[in-house]
Amino acid sequence: MRLVVFSYKPCWRSDRSPSGYATDGGFPFQMQALSELFDSTTLVVPCDHRGSREGEVPLVGHRLSIVPLTPPRGRNLRRKIGLPIWLLRNGHILIREALRADAVHTPIPGDIGTLGMMLAWILREPLFVRHCGNWLAPKSVAEHFWKWFMERFAGGRNVMLATGGTPHPPSRRNPNVRWIFATSLTEEELKTSRRLREEPPGADPRLIIVCRQDEEKGTAIVIQSLPIIMNDFPETRLDVIGGGLDLGRFKALAQDLNLGDRVHFHGRVDHRRVIELLHQADLFCYPTRASEGFPKVVLEALACGLPVITTPVSVLPQLIETGCGVLLDEATPEALADAVRLCLSDPERYRSMSARALETAGQYSLERWRDTIGEILEEAWGPLKSNG
Repeated sequence: MRLVVFSYKPCWRSDRSPSGYATDGGFPFQMQALSELFDSTTLVVPCDHRGSREGEVPLVGHRLSIVPLTPPRGRNLRRKIGLPIWLLRNGHILIREALRADAVHTPIPGDIGTLGMMLAWILREPLFVRHCGNWLAPKSVAEHFWKWFMERFAGGRNVMLATGGTPHPPSRRNPNVRWIFATSLTEEELKTSRRLREEPPGADPRLIIVCRQDEEKGTAIVIQSLPIIMNDFPETRLDVIGGGLDLGRFKALAQDLNLGDRVHFHGRVDHRRVIELLHQADLFCYPTRASEGFPKVVLEALACGLPVITTPVSVLPQLIETGCGVLLDEATPEALADAVRLCLSDPERYRSMSARALETAGQYSLERWRDTIGEILEEAWGPLKSNG
């Protein structure tokens, strides 16, 4: 079976990649795993011609190929206004690749994924939609549309998976919508990343946050909590990993609070470096207010044995309530500082949280993600490979 994937994920040409293309984040790991289920997989993604970038990961997989689209220009409203012109240049590629394939996969949110989803529905192609945002709390018109579409058409050859998890199915309207978790960690990485924290640090704990550096993710809250935390732990340090629109503002905030030597901004780094920095940390802080699906970076932190301080958003309560961290009642610097003191003040509690973190992360390997999806797709489509 030939699978085509339509995604908005920005990619670029790279001489260091066997396929000639690369990207960042968890997308390349998941596409590699997904490609192992099919005879061949084609990624139809926006690609530019600039060279390698920080944190890049090659796009590779089993008989995986990339069909580049021109990147849509602008953001938000400007991007929406320009989309008809973009379609004039790229629409024929979307149609051609959909017709060549035996099945279509569209990760959403994203405009290109939405176009691929609608195209597959029009062409009556077997369709696999994976909703990667917060299924439980749609806010925008687009989020409500995606949820309506999935609930309306799930079933038969239309496989609809929502990233997240609760004790109850995602949809009361259509039981064919099912939960799926998200991860980028292989079983081998889960083994090699393991580090049980035997006892908390002394006066110099090292905190870390890894995310897209936007206001809603909570980096400013972590930075603002440091002066409070330093009353008890005077040598506290913070590593901030990731790039984003608000990174400059966070750097200015650290300077304004005279924390220039306490906060280290690493920018975007590759997956290997993220794991290295997580190993060096003592607590993972993630006071997010964003619309989350299944934050892969939280799993990466847990896999490194880090207790996690976060908010009760989406699937995070299900992960943290196993005993591997603290859920904040409110995302404030004061609440975060209190949680840090709670985690670090009791060696027995800290060690227990670390052990629970490793136990929890071990349930979410990339192989299990792949095999779970494969079983669901075979139920709907039959054998995914020609050799059975």
